[in-house]
Order: sequence, then structure tokens, then C-alpha cells
Amino acid sequence: MKYKAILFDMDGTLLPMYMEEFTNGYFKYLFAKIRKHGVNPESFASDMWSGVAAMVGNDGSCTNEEAFWSTFEARTGIPKERINGDCLEFYSNEFQVAKQFTGENPLAVNAIKAAREKAEYVILATNPLFPMVAQEVRMGWVGLSPKDFDLVTSYETDRFCKPNPAYFTSICERMGVEPGECLLIGNDEGEDMNAGKLAGLDTYLVTNWMIPNDKHPYEGPRGSFEEMIKMLESL
Repeated sequence: MKYKAILFDMDGTLLPMYMEEFTNGYFKYLFAKIRKHGVNPESFASDMWSGVAAMVGNDGSCTNEEAFWSTFEARTGIPKERINGDCLEFYSNEFQVAKQFTGENPLAVNAIKAAREKAEYVILATNPLFPMVAQEVRMGWVGLSPKDFDLVTSYETDRFCKPNPAYFTSICERMGVEPGECLLIGNDEGEDMNAGKLAGLDTYLVTNWMIPNDKHPYEGPRGSFEEMIKMLESL
């Protein structure tokens, strides 16, 4: 095998979407679920994005879950213990409505099957900004489940986020592989391609829902989702 591990980004790679549209779309449903706890409708979105920024800037000193809630609590005065149960219930149930902000990708299953035949480990390297239950729901929209992967990153278990290269090196450490033994497949020139390259992984850019990055334009291997599957089959 050429690679010991193949890592897939999810949002915009396996699951067609543009993250800002998706996030802004589902926030209103999350707010409706938790407004009874005294969440301020005028600041809710900015409070959430501040929590996201805390996760993206996490230096590894805590989990992303802890980074998010410490920031959200400080801004809103609402303790995690009071609101987290409803948040997890939302992601288990009402979150399904957010599928309307994504597209279809019947080839996602084919891609994972092709990767499974070419590498010892197949990893869902989706930015760990969500709890695991939300990761499971989103992968289900393209016919996948946790059993299809050897590792799925989430905010409960991870301490870094893209575009920090440490996110990728921490995955390699957990799986017992070297970065140079891994292939990263993603759609974002900055968060996936540049960060993966800095971490020492080989990279492949899926262009269907590509997110360009002027500061870090990517000049490596690329292609459509269909071409990516053919690339995997040829390894």
C-alpha cells in the first residue's frame, strides 16, 4: 500500500455545502431550541461564532469542547450544565432539518470504499467544531456512518482545529502513522491543502466545491470528486 492512512475532509468534500451558508441556516433552528434558557437573540450568532473562534485558536491546552463552552459561558452568562443537554438533543433530532442547506453526493460511499481498499486506515478528518452526534448526523446525509472510519474527529476528543497543522499531526500520532504515510483529501486550499502540506501529508484537492485561498493557492494534484475516486483506485 502506498499510504497507511487516507484522510477525508467532510464539509464541501464528502458532503456538498458551503459552510457559512450551512451554519447561518441551522443557527436559527438551534436558537429556537435553546431560547428558553435566556439566550439573547441579538447576540446569539456572534456568541456562537466567538465560541467557534475559541476552538479554531485552541493551543491544545484543553479540548475544543472546553474552549467553546468557556467562551460561550463568559459571553452569555449561561452555564454549560443548563443548556448542553438541549444542544445535544437538538443535534440528535432537529439538526436533521439542516440537510436542506447541503447537497447530495451518492458517490461518497464509493470514495470511502476505494480508500478502504488502498490504505490500512480511513479517517474522517472533519474540522472538530461539532459534538460527535452532529458528526454522525452529517455523515449520514451522504450514506456514511462511524463504522466506515477508523477515526472521526469531534470537539469532545480533539484539541486543535484546521487550519492548524497540529490538527493533522495529532491525528497521525493517535493512529501511529507518520505524516508522510498519509494522503489528505479536501476542498479547501487553506484549511486542508496548505495545513496538510505543512504537517507533512500528501494532499489532493477536490474541486467540485473548492474553497480558494489567495494567500495559499494550491498547485498540487486536483480533480473532480469522480476523478478523485479514479485516483484512489489507481494507487
